[in-house]
This record gives sequence, C-alpha cells and structure tokens, in this order.
Amino acid sequence: MAEFVQRRIEDRIPELQQLERVGLFTPKEIKSVIKKVTALEYKIKRRSVTKADFINYVQYEINFLELLKRRRTRIGYSFKKGEIDYSIVQRIHGLFYRATNKWKDDLQLWMSHVAFCKKWNCKLELSKTFSSLLAVHADKPGLWIMAAKWEMEDQLSSESARLLFLRGLRFHPESPKVYEEYFRMELMNAEKQRKEKADLEKAKMDIGEAEYSEEILSGGLARVVYKSAIQKIKGAAFHLSLLSIAKMFDFTQDLQKEILDDLQAVHAQDPLMWDFMARQELETESPSSSEYTSKQGKALDVGRKEQRCGAVYEAALEAVQTATMWDLYINFCLERFKRKTNSKELQQQRRERLFSAFRGADEARLLSEEKCAEWISRLVASGESASAVDVAAAATKRFSGSVALWLLRLELLIQEKRSVVAEVFEEAFRDVGGRDLLPLWTLRVEWSEKRGDHPDATEALYQKAILAPVQTVSKTMKEKYLDWAFRTKGYKKAKKVFSSLHECRPFSEEFFQNMIEIEKGQESCEMQNLREYYERALREFGAVKPGLWLDYIKEELRHPEGRPENCSALHWRAMKTLEGDNVELFISQYTLLQAGHV
Repeated sequence: MAEFVQRRIEDRIPELQQLERVGLFTPKEIKSVIKKVTALEYKIKRRSVTKADFINYVQYEINFLELLKRRRTRIGYSFKKGEIDYSIVQRIHGLFYRATNKWKDDLQLWMSHVAFCKKWNCKLELSKTFSSLLAVHADKPGLWIMAAKWEMEDQLSSESARLLFLRGLRFHPESPKVYEEYFRMELMNAEKQRKEKADLEKAKMDIGEAEYSEEILSGGLARVVYKSAIQKIKGAAFHLSLLSIAKMFDFTQDLQKEILDDLQAVHAQDPLMWDFMARQELETESPSSSEYTSKQGKALDVGRKEQRCGAVYEAALEAVQTATMWDLYINFCLERFKRKTNSKELQQQRRERLFSAFRGADEARLLSEEKCAEWISRLVASGESASAVDVAAAATKRFSGSVALWLLRLELLIQEKRSVVAEVFEEAFRDVGGRDLLPLWTLRVEWSEKRGDHPDATEALYQKAILAPVQTVSKTMKEKYLDWAFRTKGYKKAKKVFSSLHECRPFSEEFFQNMIEIEKGQESCEMQNLREYYERALREFGAVKPGLWLDYIKEELRHPEGRPENCSALHWRAMKTLEGDNVELFISQYTLLQAGHV
C-alpha cells in the first residue's frame, strides 16, 4: 500500500515544484500539502475504506483548485495554468470514478461528479459520466432528461439528444415527462434550424437542397413524437401539456390545431378538456373597433367573453354531468368574481353567474363540501345571511359529518341570534364523531360565555365536555375550564376546579402549567402549593419533560419559601425518571443553571 501511495505522491511533485517556483505557494505550504495528501491517500487505500474518505479527498482537491484560481488572480500569473489544472482535474475525475464504481447506488455521488464536470467544462468526462450513470440508474427518467438536455443545450447536438430520449423511452415507455421533454426538444431543434436557414437566406448564401428538411422545419419530428405519446399515455391533462409546449413556438399553428382537434375528439368526456375549451374563449381577440377604446367598452368585451365561456361550460354540463365538471365551472366563476373591476354591471353579471353555478350544482346534488362552504361564505359576504342559513342547514344534512360546515352554520345562527342554536349544537354533536368534536365544544362554551349565560350553566357545559371519551377534547376542555374559573370567579374557584380534576385523567402539561402560573400570580404565592402542582405534573410527565424538573428546581432556588437543599434530591429523582435523550438534555440545562446562564 505504501508503494502505491508513494508513487502517487511522487507524480504530484513536478506540479508542486512548479507552483513553488512561480510563487503561488511557499515551501512550507508545499510540505503541508504533501503531508495532507499522503494522509488522504492512505485513507482511500485502506481495506475498510468509507465513502466519506473519498468525499473528503475530492473536497480537498476542489478547494486546492479554487485556492489556485484566487492566487493566480491576485498575482496575475498564469504560466502553465492549463497543465497544472488539467492534472488536478484528472485526479478528481479519477477519485469520482473510483467512488462511483464502489458505491454505484449513491445517486448524490454521481450528481456531484456531474456538477463538477459542468463547472470545469469537462465535456468529454461528463459524456462518459452520463453513460456510466444511465447504465446504473436507467430506472430514473429524470436522468435521461438531464443527459439529453445537456446534449441539446450545451453540446448543441440534437442527434445525440434524440438518441438519448429514444433510449430513455425504451426504459420508460409510459413516462409523461420524458415524452414532454422529447417533444419540446424536437420543437427547439426545428426552431433552431429555421433561424439558421433564415440567417443564411438573409446573408444570401446558398443553403443547398438537402441541408434543411422541410419536414423538420415544420415540426414533423415533433408531430411523430406527439402521435406516439398520445398512443402510450391517456388523459386530457397530458394532451394539454403537449399543447401548452407547442404554443411556446410561433411556427406550430398547424400542429396546435391538430392537437386541439384530437383533444376534442379523444377526450370528449373529460372535464379538463371542456374546462380548457371554455377558458380559450377568454383568449380570443377582440374586434378592432373604437367601441373598445373606453373602459366601459373593455368591460363589455370582457363580459361577452365570459358569457361565451359560461355557454361552453353549460354545454359541457349537458355532456358531462359530474362533480368534477361542476367544480371546474365554479372555480372559473370564482376566479372571475374575484377579479377587480370598476364596472358594476360586469361585477353583477359575475355574481349572478357564480350563484347560479352554486345552485345548479346543489340541485344536481354534485356540489362538493368545499364548494358548499364557499357558497355560504359568499352569501354572507354579499349580505344574504338568511339565505346563507338555509344553505348551511341543507349542507349539514347532506354532509352531516363535516365539522367545518357545522361550525359555519352555528356561527351564522349565533350571529343572527337565532333561538335554535342550542338544538343545532346537540344535532351537531350527534352527527360529528370522534376527534372532530373539539372545535364544536370550543364554540359552544365560548357562545355560552359571550351570551351571558348563568355561570352554573356554563360550568355544566365544561363539566360535560371534560368527560368526553376523546382525549383531545377532554384535555383541552380541562385547560379552558380552569382558565374560565380563574377569569370569572378568581383564584379560589380555580384552585377548587384544579382539586376536583387532578385525578381525572387524561391531562395535558398545559393544565398544570396554567395552575402554576395562576398560583405565581397571587400576592401570597405559597411554595407549598407550587410543590403540590409540580409533583402532580411530574407524576404525569416526569419521564419526558426535563423542563418541568428544571422549573421545579428554579422555584426551590428562587422562591422566598423555597428550600435550595431540595435541589440535589430533585436532580437525583430527575436522573432516575427521565428517559432517552431527555437525560442528556436535562444534564446540559442543569449545568447551565448551576453556572448561572439560565
């Protein structure tokens, strides 16, 4: 092993001597470099070599290159720059090759080599790296796309890019992304050749007969890719993605028309196709007339376009009566409704169309839960609270398990001061089950407090809530009950509530912390009470909450009635009780406390 290391070090001596001779490095620095490189070489020659050894070596060489670059710039000396940099770069390539050969599955290692090749413009090495990478990771379509784009954009080789895409499609015959990028590449190649031909014609040069094929110039190869793609991959979304790519090029009008015709023929039952066709009406050009020079004229024009969009959507709903189609129509109406306009007529037109869409979907029983909530919110914002209440009542019957809709309905009833609020709460608790009950309980107790119910009635609600079988509800409502007791009836009531609940599990840490804060807020804060609260909290959370132990210790140290001599006993108990990483966390915090940093 030593012989191989020595030989590699000796191979570096000429370049190091040259660096010393030109003043880029001092003799002391050269010795340091040799020492460091020797250590790195021995590490990668060991039997139990690790990936980190190679990465460290590569990083050292890259840093060395960067340092050379900065020093040359500083002194303005570049003699034999190419020879020295070339040897270092080749060594880095060699390290990468050895590492990727040993850890073939490590994609990050491969990508680091790719990034290095691109940064230092090592085109030949990058081509080799991509070949090796794709041989090992052929199952990743993104790598085929990356390699092909490099050939097309950096190497300016459309033929190599095409071959890579074709090879990639053999491994991924149903990959939408590969087809999309292949389609884009062929259109880019056609555009590039069209520009070249135009420049030659402008210069009045003879371009010959066979140099530029009309089939390629018109996007013929892209059309072949498109035809193959739609045979392999179904769905209007993919079809539309190809159309959006074609629209980026100004010579593809015929291809766009062909794609659009196929889209309408093949995907006549797909809501996405209808949504696209409807929105196309917004992009139609307005007639060049003086009628549209004023703001009012522009509003009229926009209104007509939106009417045409609505007509397409209505035709779509006759052909495709699905929840998805209604959602797309409502989304369109919402987008247009939210757009600002100074025209009251246009705004009213948008509003009527939106509410008509909501009603139509509801009558067809295809209105989604999300859109129900949106409808209610829009009615409230428009000042139609009575209608919103009716819609909310119907929505909670249809989506009886939706806590969001129940909350909307209850908030509306509370706002309207309806007398049926209590009954609707009971109905909601029956229909909504499990963990979703917490927002309902929270709203109910807040409503009881705000409307000024007798304290006994509010307390009865809290006592009923804390008995809920769902832990999240029970825990949270205990915290709120304690807070309510302190706010409305003071310290004695809060302490009474705490005493009545301290054996009623489950608890949250906040329940105990709140009581501790209440006690500490009293003028006559008794340490005996704090000890009781901390002890009860530690009984529940002592194994996982090092902060509780530290707070307890701080109280003993800082409270006028505290006993600092108890701290050692508390420390011993904490070390016995805490588990896992919490022990180390407690030790570090306790050390800081002793040093006076906490």
